[in-house]
Amino acid sequence: MVSIQIFGQTLRAVVEESELEIPVTGPTTVKQLIETNPVPLGPLLQYINSREALITVNKKIGSEDSPVRDGDVIKLSFQSRASYDGTRDIPT
Repeated sequence: MVSIQIFGQTLRAVVEESELEIPVTGPTTVKQLIETNPVPLGPLLQYINSREALITVNKKIGSEDSPVRDGDVIKLSFQSRASYDGTRDIPT
């Protein structure tokens, strides 16, 4: 099982939960985990794709490509206006 903790009103509004337990059967990534569990997690995908979700895996900054294993804790937080990956400018 993987524990997924959701922070911020924006993300909690789309999944209606603050913490979820999702079974993991083999090697996967954060994005694959969300894609393969569309009912509880599917609405989060838009925030992952638009880089509006800060992802941590086991207290370390991660990304949608971060590996996920049984027992991991994933935290997703909404971040508005923040884009540190170079794809968009940060407003001044």
